[in-house]
Amino acid sequence: MSALAGAPTLARLALRRDRVRLPVWIGSIVALVVVTAATIRGLYPTPAALAAAAVVVENNPTALVMNGPAQGLRTLGGRVAFEVGAFGGVVVALMNIFLVGRHTRAEEESGRTELVRAAITGRHAPLAAALGVAAATDVLLAAVIAGGLVALGLPVVGALTLGAGIGSVGLVFAAVTALTAQVTEHTRGAYGLAITVLGAAFVLRAAGDVGDGTLSWFSPIGWAQAAQPFAGERTWPLLLALGAVASLGAGAVVLGGRRDVGAGLVRPRPGPGFASAGLLRPLGLAVRLQRGSLAAWSAAVFLVGVAYGSIAPDIGELVAGSDDMAQFFGSAGAGLTDAFLGTALLILALIGSGYAVQAALRPWIEEAAGRAEPLLATALSRSRWAGAHVTVALLGSAVVLAAGGLGTGLGYAAVGGGTGQVLRLLGAALVHAPAVWVLVGAIVTLIGVAPRAAAAGWALLGGCFVVAILGPLLGLPGWVSGVSPFQHVPQLPAAELTAVPLVTLAAVACVLLATGLAGLRRRDIG
Repeated sequence: MSALAGAPTLARLALRRDRVRLPVWIGSIVALVVVTAATIRGLYPTPAALAAAAVVVENNPTALVMNGPAQGLRTLGGRVAFEVGAFGGVVVALMNIFLVGRHTRAEEESGRTELVRAAITGRHAPLAAALGVAAATDVLLAAVIAGGLVALGLPVVGALTLGAGIGSVGLVFAAVTALTAQVTEHTRGAYGLAITVLGAAFVLRAAGDVGDGTLSWFSPIGWAQAAQPFAGERTWPLLLALGAVASLGAGAVVLGGRRDVGAGLVRPRPGPGFASAGLLRPLGLAVRLQRGSLAAWSAAVFLVGVAYGSIAPDIGELVAGSDDMAQFFGSAGAGLTDAFLGTALLILALIGSGYAVQAALRPWIEEAAGRAEPLLATALSRSRWAGAHVTVALLGSAVVLAAGGLGTGLGYAAVGGGTGQVLRLLGAALVHAPAVWVLVGAIVTLIGVAPRAAAAGWALLGGCFVVAILGPLLGLPGWVSGVSPFQHVPQLPAAELTAVPLVTLAAVACVLLATGLAGLRRRDIG
């Protein structure tokens, strides 16, 4: 029997299972690129405006670290590639990591791969199917991104190069995940290793872009940007990505042939003979399960906050020549720097809400995986079990917000803002906590009342992003913007602190949490 027997059937099954997930990923990423391109055209309508904005970022190390090399910034296409290239590559890489991990290591961990292998299925068929689906998704994504940019009037060759570059990053990390799935027995471990590689790739690219460019050649994101979309395109750097995919894929096949189904190359170390006292309590177990993601989210938001704080003094030059951008950051009676910091803290709160959504969904994930039922078969009540995870989500989200405010304050202080800005911006970041808690409450309500729709919590966060980032530019009606709880939070330090909206949001969060926990007590588990 061929080692790839049954791969086409497994690929069709994967597409069937992800018939909603993949269109959402593709649609969101394409919307990110296309909407960004349209927004940049509105913000910088003339070559003079593009040139003025280019002068600000060309020699700004923070901008280069966050976005990539300064190439083609005096053209609309070059500015689009600069704004979406690195971030788009990271998002596409995450899509591929979760896609390949879901259909390889997660299937083995659940025991389904062993059942599939009992039929006429080759040893490497699940891996080949996962990589095939990932490759097809990346090619389609690259084509749709290019088509959307061409529809906006951007040059065809540059659009194709940008789309191919973003897709190539996804392909590389699909292969990276295929390799990490062979190393560890657990899905979280495979994801963690792959995301660590992604973080290293971003750091190498950033260090290369602020240096002489050498380190960027060790990063798949750097290869995509070296293709120079809209800046004298060259496609040969993308061949490095194809070579890496072939090498990593071959390595995954070799390693997969040297281990048992369900096992990893690295055997997990034995745990302690006795559980700590904290793990005997629901809250201690919830903290143990979520401490890794809390640390990762806090570190990421902190670093983004440092970047925002360090460019705050240059915001006046950045918006020069762009009335729309000045209006976007403007606030009644507030200085432009404070208005920018208020917007930056809002964006950090939205990013940090990703942790809140992930943590709030943990009871649903534990239930779906069958791990909640054995716990609830003991004297542990549903309210205590779910309440522990909700408590971690509420307090953890405040920690993530504090990390963002602390990073912004330290970044601003480092460039001359003064040490007093640290506590000021830390407090301004924590003001967004009630809005995040409303989001947590909405997800808990879904888990308790309509568990099949619980994953829609990510869509709720996406809607808040759209309202916050694009609402002022798209001129959304007030009632539409008002749906987002973040729109009711005073954007300190530009605005004055008022307690009424914060108390109201906290009360709404309490009602939603109570509704969700009450629903969970009444419905069936599993």
